[in-house]
Amino acid sequence: MSRRTRQPAGPPRRAGIRAVRDNAPVTFPDVPIRLLVMDLDGTLLPHDQRLRPRTIEAVRGAVERGIVVSIATGRMATSLLPYARELGIHEPLIALGGAAIHAPAADGQDRPGRLLRHRPLAPGVAREAVRWCLANGLRPHLNNVGRMIAAEDDPNAEDYSWTYGGRPLVVPDLATWITRPVSKVIAVGPPGRPAAMVADARERFGGRAHATVSHPEFLEFFAPEVSKGRALRWLARRGGIPLANAMAIGDQLNDLEMIEAAGFGVAMPHGPAELRSAARLVAPPLDEDGAAQVIEALLLGGGPRLRRRVAAG
Repeated sequence: MSRRTRQPAGPPRRAGIRAVRDNAPVTFPDVPIRLLVMDLDGTLLPHDQRLRPRTIEAVRGAVERGIVVSIATGRMATSLLPYARELGIHEPLIALGGAAIHAPAADGQDRPGRLLRHRPLAPGVAREAVRWCLANGLRPHLNNVGRMIAAEDDPNAEDYSWTYGGRPLVVPDLATWITRPVSKVIAVGPPGRPAAMVADARERFGGRAHATVSHPEFLEFFAPEVSKGRALRWLARRGGIPLANAMAIGDQLNDLEMIEAAGFGVAMPHGPAELRSAARLVAPPLDEDGAAQVIEALLLGGGPRLRRRVAAG
């Protein structure tokens, strides 16, 4: 099926594509994919923060096919918007790990559209999470819709500015500053430490906050009902799209819920074992435009055959 025909995205079947769960050939769903939700950093976006031409072409091709395409990221929407424009996405954007969903920006506007959904973390729980992180050797800061808040003694503040596209509000004491709900608490630690601590965080805050890992150095706390999976479900309901017709692609633990929610979940090969085990397919590596290869092969009906990518163990 040629991309130029712009026919509805059907269910082409590709030899050589393998499922992760049982090492059996994948049977692509017998329904067309109508909703595609993708993580940004580590899935579409390499470390240099520049989208690759093949990725742009593949995502734009999906949009042209009439598929509802969105991004689900831990970033604030202001930081996400330039990439959404480059990819030709005109649907609501999932920001802050699912805590916020914004309407697309109006033409000519450099700010995200109106806030369609926001589920913040209770202030008392946020204060406790900040203090717990500090006591456990992590450096927390806050995101609240389009605002970033950091402690004045936080040595990582400049890094936040580079990643999120704006300077943080600096306050003397982070926990004391929290008097109202905030979108999320994000704590920075040495690579691997957040993953090692997430089980303890979930036990400590069970029922009061959802703790997850968005990056090898980031442990995050949200309201209990917040996840990218919940946000994907919201988008599907909004568009009248059954979950069976949804595809999700991600690379970190905070992508797990949306990969489980979607009818066809795809994990990047560098993701944690739990994520890869939940996916129907493990994509080729990021440096080989793995997400683009999946879109080409399964949604656009062309592109090179995906190589077999089975998670070790």
